[in-house]
Amino acid sequence: MKKTLLTLTVLATVFAATPASAASRDVVHFDLAAGQQPENVALEPDGSADVTFAGARQVARVDRAGRTRILATLPAPGGGGAPALGFPLTTGIVRTSDGSLYVLYATGTDDLTGLWRLRPGGTPQRIAALPGNGLPNGLAFDGRRFYVTDSVLGTVWTVPFLGGTAKSWSTAAELAPAGFLGANGAKLHDGALWVTNLDRGTVLRIPILPDGRAGTPRVKATDVPGIDDFTFTGRGDEILAALDSPNKVVRIGADGVASTVLDATDGLQNPTSIAVRGKEVYVFSAAYLTQTDPNLLRTTLARC
Repeated sequence: MKKTLLTLTVLATVFAATPASAASRDVVHFDLAAGQQPENVALEPDGSADVTFAGARQVARVDRAGRTRILATLPAPGGGGAPALGFPLTTGIVRTSDGSLYVLYATGTDDLTGLWRLRPGGTPQRIAALPGNGLPNGLAFDGRRFYVTDSVLGTVWTVPFLGGTAKSWSTAAELAPAGFLGANGAKLHDGALWVTNLDRGTVLRIPILPDGRAGTPRVKATDVPGIDDFTFTGRGDEILAALDSPNKVVRIGADGVASTVLDATDGLQNPTSIAVRGKEVYVFSAAYLTQTDPNLLRTTLARC
């Protein structure tokens, strides 16, 4: 696959404890030794990026000037670790209109695994428990309830906006893992929940029925191995997706065909999540496999 469908011009990169004057560099490192492996992102109205640092159990904010500030560190479990990974980690993140951040936390223990809320200036509070033997990963919000993908249990859960009991929304076979991790990224679009499956290399569209129940999943794309999080570009069903182990970002058209737009030569290190703001694209790399250079690449789309 060639870098033909989107032309990307590098503007700046992240910035972890690096002065803003370094923004002209192509890649700036996060602190791998401190567990600053970015897993998921939510954008602020001013273009700052709220990010979960998986290995550090942290929520951080990177502003437009390149400054990184830790907003919260979730409590360490007394033992255990997320199934299939072996360590506790923060995963999906969503920002609501009041500035609150909602974060998923997977610890392998029932007392801490679940959905957590971080109000501006506050401390994190768990508002819904999720099974400790699962791995809550992708998070989406429709204004009334949260949708949570579980990569180990092959389930989509729903949680009321104010918190409470999580309910199983879908356990379709298409969500199940095939050896490692299944249902992963989650986004709401056009009356449906869209979900990626990392093991199966697929993108699914699950209709939300008028009564709120899950409809029958439809496979929208195949042959995208290692697909993690993704985002819609604003051009219908077209998406940009992070492919973790292949070390790529791909454009997937409405026809399901994938084309590479970024790869290791652009500084990617196992990309995990991606966000679009106008013509800007934010790509986070966690370096889970390379164990080198976790970073955020911020680029501009020449055509979107």
